Amino acid sequence: MKLTKLILKNFRGYRHEVVIDFGNITTFVGKNDCGKSTILEALDIFFNDNKNVVKIDKDDINVDGQREGDFEILIGACFKDLPKTVIIDASNKTSLSKEYLLNSHCELEVIKKYPNAGKAKVYIKAYHPGNVSCNNLLELKNSELKNVIQRLGIEDVDKTKNAEMRAAIWKLYHNDLRMEEQLIDVSKGDTSKIWDNLTKYLPTYSLFQSDRENSDKDDEVQDPLRYAVKELMRQQDIQDELTRISEQVIQKLNQVAKSTLEKLKEMDPDVAKTLSPSIPAVKDLKWADVFKNVAISGDDGIALNKRGSGVRRLILLNFFRAESERKIMEQKEKNDSVEVIYAIEEPETSQHFKNQVVLAQSLKELASHSNVQVILTTHSGIVLKMFSFDELRLVNNGQVEPISANCLPYPSLNEINYIAFGQNTTEYHDELYAILSSKDELLKQFEEVQHKVKYIRVKKSGSPVVEYISLSKKIRHQIHHPENKSNEMYTSEELANSILVMRKFIFDHYKDFFDDTEIEVG
Repeated sequence: MKLTKLILKNFRGYRHEVVIDFGNITTFVGKNDCGKSTILEALDIFFNDNKNVVKIDKDDINVDGQREGDFEILIGACFKDLPKTVIIDASNKTSLSKEYLLNSHCELEVIKKYPNAGKAKVYIKAYHPGNVSCNNLLELKNSELKNVIQRLGIEDVDKTKNAEMRAAIWKLYHNDLRMEEQLIDVSKGDTSKIWDNLTKYLPTYSLFQSDRENSDKDDEVQDPLRYAVKELMRQQDIQDELTRISEQVIQKLNQVAKSTLEKLKEMDPDVAKTLSPSIPAVKDLKWADVFKNVAISGDDGIALNKRGSGVRRLILLNFFRAESERKIMEQKEKNDSVEVIYAIEEPETSQHFKNQVVLAQSLKELASHSNVQVILTTHSGIVLKMFSFDELRLVNNGQVEPISANCLPYPSLNEINYIAFGQNTTEYHDELYAILSSKDELLKQFEEVQHKVKYIRVKKSGSPVVEYISLSKKIRHQIHHPENKSNEMYTSEELANSILVMRKFIFDHYKDFFDDTEIEVG
């Protein structure tokens, strides 16, 4: 199953319901503290049920929601590429569409509600029959479905299979199903069995947070091999082998303890009565501690945790890449179609320009695999420019939107960097001035209302000419004619002010000069 949407409500900065779209690779951009990390952490809570990096707590409830008496967090997700059949029991197969468990977009929509940030209550939001005569069939037991079949006089149906009885009842009401959007509790009836089966198909979700301390004392940042040990210990074949060895050792220990006590009884029965062997259960053995001293060090013998933060993060990122590719290869060998989602916060942190480019390229390559999705957050214009517009999402004040035309009549990376990061670049200044210049009357009106500044233009003959023009026009000239040294160079504050002025003028006047099909301002 592939993630298509995330739904958030009353979670941290997201007071009102917001729906966020996902593709094979999705990159979230925006200013600090705008809600980018919240999206990645909400997904961790949803997929890993408070058992991985992020643990939900009462501080996650939106502050305004608490003031209004709303203490319930909602995190939901939609999926496509669903399994063709789901199993209720060994001889009872059905499908989500037959059970009316898909939403109006033919996707599986799972809603998890966390009352007071506590244990999740799970629902499937579906376009489901609303007719009271047949809207609760998924909750009915086999005997109850048989009674309905008998009462309605339905024949030629296998009464040992609940799915077939439901299908027969819904067929009888096919002209009067009264379809409507409903939340169906997955803890009731056959929905519980269907949900148990569906959980096997949910994507596995791995969140990479190297810029903050994790629950394991940040060991993986100190050395990725410690993280590797934990990951390897989770593999079923290794667990089975360690269990087999542990059981043999414990069996031998019990034999030694038993024989020792028997010998003790011969010498001092009273002391022997007060003693018994205390041997840990197999499940309590800490095998990872056996490998706690594994580490990566350079040729000079310097341990990883003594290297610079950029080097530590670079090694960890590449460990993450290697692990991702290893898991993909394992899935291919096992013909396993389970989706994997890798979420990475700010891969550019502490990285040189060249490394940022390579990382972005490698993550795009990772996302090209059919059963892999990659989710990123970034503050880097370098990383940003590695992705297409449909792979970008702008996060701003509790809203998440796809990138579209804003002040320019086309999606512009320079404009995205301006909106998301406040970057005032000469490239964006050029684009804005080009829009003004595209209509003679528009540029004329702009120049008429702007404060004039002195500019010395140099003719081809080399003689200077003093002009009084707008600051924007002066900056445009200085960008394109750096050989002219007759003027004091514009400042970063003047560049920022010029961009601000041009944006406001375009917003205020675009309707007079452009059709809505040419430019959409928002």
